[in-house]
Amino acid sequence: MKITIAGCGVVGATIAYELSKISGLEITVTDAQPTPVQADLTQCPTSTGAALGVLMGAISKKEKGRNLRMRLHGIQYYNETIPELEALTGRSIPFNRQGILMLQFPDDDLSVWHRLIEVRQKQDLTLELWDQARLKSELPFLDRASAAVYSPSDRQVNPVVLTQALIGAAKLRGVRFEFGTKVIGMQDQQVQTSGGAIASDYLVISAGVGTSAIEKSIDIRPVLGQAIHLRLPKPLSDSDLPVITGNDVHIVAIGKLDYWVGATVEFPTEAGEVLPPDQSMFDDVMRQAIEFCPALKDAEPIRTWFGLRPRPQGRPAPVIEELKPNVLLATGHYRNGVLLAPATAAEVRAKILDR
Repeated sequence: MKITIAGCGVVGATIAYELSKISGLEITVTDAQPTPVQADLTQCPTSTGAALGVLMGAISKKEKGRNLRMRLHGIQYYNETIPELEALTGRSIPFNRQGILMLQFPDDDLSVWHRLIEVRQKQDLTLELWDQARLKSELPFLDRASAAVYSPSDRQVNPVVLTQALIGAAKLRGVRFEFGTKVIGMQDQQVQTSGGAIASDYLVISAGVGTSAIEKSIDIRPVLGQAIHLRLPKPLSDSDLPVITGNDVHIVAIGKLDYWVGATVEFPTEAGEVLPPDQSMFDDVMRQAIEFCPALKDAEPIRTWFGLRPRPQGRPAPVIEELKPNVLLATGHYRNGVLLAPATAAEVRAKILDR
């Protein structure tokens, strides 16, 4: 059976890797970008290249349902699969196992967290509510927060290195990759591309913001996000840090002196047109980060970037459904592509095995 996957961000790469474990499949992955995902660009056309890789599972406020199951599946998958990928490829994948700390401020209502902690206990998941005294004791460099919620089971991963490892591992298992190749559509068991036709029994569209150019029936809008890489003159702590987040502003330690801070959420026009990055929104993210972590004001900017997240218009994210007997959508993950990629790949794998 010949499978073509359109799109090679983290979702497409995870699908390819998981399908490569099934014997009897001939898999081709195409991507419009000329090279595999990378993080050395000011503008990252793929959401993967611009993502911070923050994986919110237990600390998500979703108490139950499909989205929560997908989130928890993703974290379990990475716990198990990252060592597997490192052994296969010889590549070290930065994976923060220190959890996520979500800061609470004086006006925040903690009752929702007390309830969620009880719900998570019944689900065999741990959430801890730290008071201000514990917060100051554990992380004295933080300011303004009156409490915090700590999730030890949540994670953060470098999305670019992860995706490159998934591609490398899939190649070792015989998957073929064609970069700089745009998919136009599927016709008569052939995927039409800018580089010619590819014989295929099944097309999986995981092209993110490029999905609507392939399949007009689905409206995926780009939502811009800006972030920054900072370097401090001395580390915030001598210990390994969790991801620290407050009011949807994330601080991600990527080394003793280096940190990512982000990200803005900038919607397109009603017509779907992407506006230039809004400097005032970026400044607001930095202002908030410095308010609860004052040491950041002394940081040296290393790199700023922005990327486009794929948000389905008028429907929940992600979109995983069969359009036709031989075309499957696995796209529109909005801000959670890295986290939801494993569960998406599991659904795609199940549909293909059913066939």
